[in-house]
Amino acid sequence: MPGSGKSTYAARHGLPVLSSDSIRGLLLDDVTDQSINRRIFAELRRLLRLRLELRRPVTCIDATNLTSAERRPYIRIAQMYGADAEAVFFDVPAAVCKRRNSGRSRVVPEDVLDRMAARLHRPALEEGFTRVTDANSAPATDAAPEATPGPEPA
Repeated sequence: MPGSGKSTYAARHGLPVLSSDSIRGLLLDDVTDQSINRRIFAELRRLLRLRLELRRPVTCIDATNLTSAERRPYIRIAQMYGADAEAVFFDVPAAVCKRRNSGRSRVVPEDVLDRMAARLHRPALEEGFTRVTDANSAPATDAAPEATPGPEPA
């Protein structure tokens, strides 16, 4: 969810990030422009494939992937390159996301947040992830390192 702490988490952990918002800003000069989302996400996936071809050890996808269908392309790409696909789930109540969102420079409308919250499904190992970690508690598998919660707005 917007305001759950995704970008803050990535920054705190020093993760190299591919962000749909950054690509929108680069291509459209406006991170809020949703007019060519298919092309934005195609470019995000192209960049992920390039990073995997270049054997970069870690790439963080910073995007709101609410459902298994939205996450599936990234898992498939990782599998094609023999890479692990790990998910970090931000189990943050919608009310907290809304409060954080209201203090951001780019505010997502509350009705949009409500629709997103209704679609949100926790990622699962059965989707093809190697590891699923809850960013706000213990990891979902014994192999995952414990994550530090990110209380700041994303």
